[in-house]
Amino acid sequence: MKRAILILLLAGMGCAPDSHLSGRAIYLKSCVSCHGATGRGDGPLAAKLDVKPADLTQIAARRDGLWPMVEVISIIDGYHRRTIRREEMPIFGALAEGKMVLFDAGDGTLAPAPVQLIALANYLESIQYPKATGRFP
Repeated sequence: MKRAILILLLAGMGCAPDSHLSGRAIYLKSCVSCHGATGRGDGPLAAKLDVKPADLTQIAARRDGLWPMVEVISIIDGYHRRTIRREEMPIFGALAEGKMVLFDAGDGTLAPAPVQLIALANYLESIQYPKATGRFP
């Protein structure tokens, strides 16, 4: 029943969650130059940066195996900059535009969030090594 309600809400918003492939396409367009094709921080621009780009395949491993969805989204869209310095990490404002999808940030409340941002974060979760064992907000 909850799933049916969610599908109806998404349809009412005029969108559906993007696929794994679209998150990968966003990654290849926006992130690969610094983080590399495999996400390990070895992109073609990495050597020119003062701070080495993060190994995006180890985000969950650095957090005891848990995937920090909200933190990842906050880093990508720039909100997290106030607490963690990432001067060379660009802000991807365009990812916050366009279609919206309902997103549960961890408290059970669904709120609209940019579909491209969610797709990219979901793709990053898919490349974790080892795979994430759970999520936390």
